[in-house]
Amino acid sequence: MKTITHWIDGKPVEGTSGRFGPVYNPASGAQEKQVAFASVDEVDAAVASAKAAFESWGESSLAKRTAILFKYRELLDAHRDEIAGLITAEHGKVHSDALGEVARGMEIVELACGISVQLKGELSTQVSTRVDVASIRQPLGVVAGITPFNFPAMVPMWMFPLAIACGNTFVLKPSEKDPSASYRLAELATEAGLPEGVLNIVQGDKTAVDRILEHPDIEAVSFVGSTPIAKYIQLKAVEHGKRVQALGGAKNHMLVLPDADLELAADQAINAAYGSAGERCMAVSVVVAVGDIGDELVGKIAERAKNLRIGPGDDPASEMGPLITREHRDKVASYVASAAGQGAEVVVDGTGFSVEGHPECADGFFLGVSLLDRVPLTADAYRDEIFGPVLCVVRAETYDDAIKLINDSRWGNGTAIFTRDGGAARRFQMEVKAGMVGVNVPIPVPVGYHSFGGWKDSLFGDLHIYGNDGIAFYTQGKVITTRWPDPSDGGINLGFPSNS
Repeated sequence: MKTITHWIDGKPVEGTSGRFGPVYNPASGAQEKQVAFASVDEVDAAVASAKAAFESWGESSLAKRTAILFKYRELLDAHRDEIAGLITAEHGKVHSDALGEVARGMEIVELACGISVQLKGELSTQVSTRVDVASIRQPLGVVAGITPFNFPAMVPMWMFPLAIACGNTFVLKPSEKDPSASYRLAELATEAGLPEGVLNIVQGDKTAVDRILEHPDIEAVSFVGSTPIAKYIQLKAVEHGKRVQALGGAKNHMLVLPDADLELAADQAINAAYGSAGERCMAVSVVVAVGDIGDELVGKIAERAKNLRIGPGDDPASEMGPLITREHRDKVASYVASAAGQGAEVVVDGTGFSVEGHPECADGFFLGVSLLDRVPLTADAYRDEIFGPVLCVVRAETYDDAIKLINDSRWGNGTAIFTRDGGAARRFQMEVKAGMVGVNVPIPVPVGYHSFGGWKDSLFGDLHIYGNDGIAFYTQGKVITTRWPDPSDGGINLGFPSNS
């Protein structure tokens, strides 16, 4: 059985802890690989490698850094199909979706290639007689990322390309459920010419995470995952004096007004709710139907849901693949099973689904799509982040009722409104309490030069990820005040400095 190891100092490092985790093929349910779990000593070795590399990398020219990143982008482009295949094999998402993930990650590599523009400082001359003031940004040192299973290539690429472009060195702890994609990213970075120690990967579980959060030589930690773990990451990282950005969970609402194009809204609800089997922090998990359109909209969504093609991700005919683990599949199914008893109407029940035409998938982690209507706000299916192919529909009499419902949610990651009314759309984007808003766009993930992040229990820390916020997170400011004195500038003056 293949073992996925660590990547330290520009080469593979076999695990020595004696602890391993299983890596499954979700489509077949079979364990095909194992991943080494790092010990504290192995995390320390990765940090030591990164710290040593920072001595030269942090002082390297922008031209050198960007030349490597341009080469890296070329290699990612050449290997995008291979990387997508690794994602499909270990996560389960269909190949086209995996290719989209790689493409979105590459957007941040492209942003990093232009880092020289982003890192331009500011200069004010003659702020006082023969005095100039400059502001610059410098790297932090060793920084770390802890990334989730649902985007094993994209989310790491949200972090380390910008971090290393800014002059930092990086330690990545990817998800233990699908670690091969991020490992391949590190191999390609070395092939592109990235010096040893600039990018390191430690595989593992809570032991590795806690050591990253405690390590005195790590200056900042980026995290994407569930809300409970995001809270933990923030508290523990801050306790140990680190800068932290921790992106948590979501319960994204899609508001549909009576004037909306219901055909479009139904299509987009399907795409946003069931793409990647609902295992996206930006998935639409609640549709809010306003006025008297609810029955018609639910009918259109149900019609489409029943016709989705579900199967292994490497089958080009599949539109949706399996979930990541058997345990997660069973947990998602439990929300559908309990929904009717908690007052919801089960319009489409996907819990009895089995894949046809693929006998190798008999033990896979598949779940059909489910649609729940008239879901009470007290039901578990509404209150919890399900992270699976379950779409809830709730009803609201008016726009005001709908916006209050959305804003009362504990999460504020993304949201969307479907309408033809420009005034209503503008009002919504100003009034809704969420970090990312779509107008007739159900999954409003920003392009690379804008930042990604939510509000409320969807973000812990001050800065969003990538874009200008990402660059600010991975650098620290310095202000330099300069005077080249004239011989007449001497003398003693204990008064407060004045700009004159």
